[in-house]
Amino acid sequence: MANAPPQTAQSAGETEREGALGVARPEIWPAYEYPVPQQPDDEARIADLLARMTLEEKIGQLVQADLCCVTPEDVKNYNLGSILVGGNSGPNGNDLSPAPDWLEAADEFYEASVDKADGGVGIPIVWGTDAVHGHSNIIGATIFPHNIGLGAARDVDLIEKIGAVTAKEIRVTGQEWTFAPTVAVPQDFRWGRAYEGYSSNPELVASYVGAMVRGLQGPPSNDDLLSGPYVIASTKHFLADGGTDNGIDQGDSSISEEELRDIHGLPYGPAIAEGVSTVMVSFSSWQGKKMTGNKSLVTGVLKDRMDFGGFVVSDWNAHGQVAGCTNESCPQALMAGIDMYMAPDTWKPIYEDLLSRAKAGTIPMERIDDAVTQILRVKGRLGLFEAGKPSDRPYSGEYELLGAPEHRAVAREAVRKSLVLLKNDGILPLAPGGRLLVAGQGADDIARQSGGWTLTWQGTGVDNSHFPGATSIFDGLAQAVRSSGGSAELSPDGSFSTRPDAAVVVFGETPYAEFQGDRAALVLDPELTSPFQTIERLKAQDIPVVAVMITGRPLYANPALNSADAFVVAWLPGSEGGGIADVLVGDAAGKPRFDFTGKLPAAWPMAMQMSEGTLYDYGYGLSYTSPTTQWSELPEVDASALAGDSRLWFNAGSPAARWSLLVSGQTPGDQTRITTVPAEALGGRASVTAENYLVQEGARRFAIDGGLSSVQLRNFEPVNIDRETNADILLLVTMKVWDAPDSARLGAIGPDNEGFTNFELAETDDFVRYGIPLKCLRSKGADVTSLTQPFVLETEGATDFAIGEVRLGTDAEVTLPCD
Repeated sequence: MANAPPQTAQSAGETEREGALGVARPEIWPAYEYPVPQQPDDEARIADLLARMTLEEKIGQLVQADLCCVTPEDVKNYNLGSILVGGNSGPNGNDLSPAPDWLEAADEFYEASVDKADGGVGIPIVWGTDAVHGHSNIIGATIFPHNIGLGAARDVDLIEKIGAVTAKEIRVTGQEWTFAPTVAVPQDFRWGRAYEGYSSNPELVASYVGAMVRGLQGPPSNDDLLSGPYVIASTKHFLADGGTDNGIDQGDSSISEEELRDIHGLPYGPAIAEGVSTVMVSFSSWQGKKMTGNKSLVTGVLKDRMDFGGFVVSDWNAHGQVAGCTNESCPQALMAGIDMYMAPDTWKPIYEDLLSRAKAGTIPMERIDDAVTQILRVKGRLGLFEAGKPSDRPYSGEYELLGAPEHRAVAREAVRKSLVLLKNDGILPLAPGGRLLVAGQGADDIARQSGGWTLTWQGTGVDNSHFPGATSIFDGLAQAVRSSGGSAELSPDGSFSTRPDAAVVVFGETPYAEFQGDRAALVLDPELTSPFQTIERLKAQDIPVVAVMITGRPLYANPALNSADAFVVAWLPGSEGGGIADVLVGDAAGKPRFDFTGKLPAAWPMAMQMSEGTLYDYGYGLSYTSPTTQWSELPEVDASALAGDSRLWFNAGSPAARWSLLVSGQTPGDQTRITTVPAEALGGRASVTAENYLVQEGARRFAIDGGLSSVQLRNFEPVNIDRETNADILLLVTMKVWDAPDSARLGAIGPDNEGFTNFELAETDDFVRYGIPLKCLRSKGADVTSLTQPFVLETEGATDFAIGEVRLGTDAEVTLPCD
């Protein structure tokens, strides 16, 4: 693949000038002193290694590959410094591999990295994982509440305990590095990663960060971490990932530098004070400049002013979004201060590009040696050089530690403390000896109560069988009431044969992670609001109802607040659903066993947008001792329109909420998610810009310089359009074509299926709405009950076209033949 044009060391960095956008002023940032002592033995080792390492070995240390796309032989041949496991990766191509397979893989990669048979220095590899709420990639591990729930708990000591448990469970399967804690300070909860932040309040976030780092790493003076129950931590994502305009993931934050410092920069001080080993830089931008290429912030502020002494790693192919870069070539990131490239599926071209530039002298050896030194220093502190293979280290293979009773007890405590009571008309606590009805689709769904970043990236595709030892919300409630002679009935739709004394209705969001979590409004999808009617139906029968909401963010829920007798926000509680019953169900005397102590980590909206008013302020939360207040009926509106038309997949320049717009090439990994424009893809062969359609910049224009390429809409939660297929509905795409390709085909793809039809794409004077019957795609092989890429436009040859809208409908201007 072609590289970007050669650059000098100066042009590979950035030209800083007074007043330039994205250029920070270090003097306004507080100065810190990194407290981790440099060990003489480690420093001597680093000097010796640098003197003996070949250039190839040094470049290898700067590159991190994903388990999906690398082998132990690759690690040996390219001297890679690190591997990671992405959300949908796992040993042997199975992200649901059992724990022993993970430890076996850790041994294989370690042994490859230290193999000196070919004369290399043999530097051990370090393996990173997204253990963001427990060791959440591993079946059987303890799954803690996501950070937003921990923010509600207001308990710093608990945070340190959670970090310590997580570190110990990580060590069981042989990994040494977690990409946590997330220290984002979400300001717009339409952002799909908001639940990864503890709070919208920077002081609360800052108060937690040091505790989590201590739990994971031990104190700053801690050396040889692998001799104890520790791993290295990574604060992320530097900087202002939670402050993007309109809450758009990987978007731009246009705030002032003072806001950047005082809101989003505040948590990094405690992280540095506790000696955090790594910092991950964000996909996002500040004032139009991508963080991964922002030397003034990464080097000038983080490294120089804040004195961060660990190493800096980029996010997943984030370097490819830097101006002038591609996924395969980005010296700008290294010159900005990135020490390690997270290049999961593009590690080989990144390695080759960096190596060729280093040989040509366009990247200074001083910068390469500096980056390698920082990486080796962290590996030295970790104790990686002396620890031996993962299976020989303390805690490795002690599988009984995964989900150990004492670990689950910490998680259950976290669930109890995270619950926020917004309403209680006297129904709580529930009597333990009565008849309890538990309704709602989320009542007996551990994956749903755990959310994203749980076993799989988006937290989807798993069920209760994948959570041995865990407790669903229903199971916890049933155990609590049955232990006192009561009964519990599970009924998702709220129907019953014997009239209950009370009902608990569990509702809320389904799992999502980055990309798919962005929303247009603070409202549930229409298909998730049926529990509102269940509550109303039960109340109409004079049955007391407790509403329990599973959610990664504050959302409009006025119908449930109005109808239910009590309303509890459970956030995303994780594997220990029994923690909810601990607080909701009373003792034999009818007294609370535990009180509600959780407080809102962010304001709760009155309506679908926070700009329309706040219902409950940050810090609100009732307890059993709170005085009873007269309930005032809240306004209710039809939120379905704001949640989005399920048949509208792309319009006004954006894909539907929780969908992604992609440009892909012919080779694996040659894929770019389009979030902002202008953008480049396909190694510079494709440019994506805005074009007017119905509204200003309402379309996206794709100019592609030859070859095979495709524009896709992706949704990680498979789409079922079987009903629409039977109703003679068309897949509609509204396009304008300036330069027609040599050939084109339109189709849809599922996890194990695809269906395409060929058609002639001719030049047009204006936008034209083309339609293809869904029945055609089904006849071509698409499983219309399970589509993850329900729209794919593939072209061959040079072309230039714009897409204004993609939707399901019946009114095509041109109906394409099923060819």
